[in-house]
Amino acid sequence: MAWHGEPLVGFDLETTGTEPLEARIVTAAVIGVKAGEPVRQRGWLADPGIRIPAQASAIHGISSERATAEGRPASEVADEIAQTLCGYWAQGVPVVAYNAAFDLTLLTAELHRHGLPSMSERLGGAEIGPVIDPYTIDRAVDRYRKGKRTLEAVCLEYGVILSGAHEAAADALAAVRVACAIATRHASVAALSPAELHESQIRWYAEWATDFQNFLRKKGNPEAVVDASWPLREPAATPR
Repeated sequence: MAWHGEPLVGFDLETTGTEPLEARIVTAAVIGVKAGEPVRQRGWLADPGIRIPAQASAIHGISSERATAEGRPASEVADEIAQTLCGYWAQGVPVVAYNAAFDLTLLTAELHRHGLPSMSERLGGAEIGPVIDPYTIDRAVDRYRKGKRTLEAVCLEYGVILSGAHEAAADALAAVRVACAIATRHASVAALSPAELHESQIRWYAEWATDFQNFLRKKGNPEAVVDASWPLREPAATPR
């Protein structure tokens, strides 16, 4: 059976900002999915330890006051998320995250910030994965399609219903359904094993980063650098 017919796990973070090495976790969800339907779910609300900017609260709906009053310590949340994801990887279950390079880099930064074991360390030194990122896959298989590549836009493209955008559980489930819809439309994606797809995404993301960097430099920013690392930036680059 192709990978999109097997159990998958959706993962999403809602955060304090858009820079993954600096932003903090506010909410998170990890959802086990089988045949497109959720079968197991965990969710977290964290106290990020910093004030949540108004623009971030406007997106995900969590205020600083609520996070402080109801959220658990960020170190506990990051530790539990990492342990949950690594538990699935240890069983060979792929983790699906839309724009995985953001979420996994941010989680890695949080682990480093709080002096917690990295995900690789939790896996006995192995690399994390397999990771399936419908954002990266869609850009590769339908490179010239016009329009936005937000989760909402890509859900519309593939006929996936997204209820409650920017709510971690809804986004995590939608990411899995979009990944499956891409595989259904593109036989070349469905034909790959999860490990092969993981390796392909490393290449596809690097190709996109190179192209985007060249575009920015041609548009008047000669010093522009687009990080080509996927599915996350190296832990050594994250601040404590």
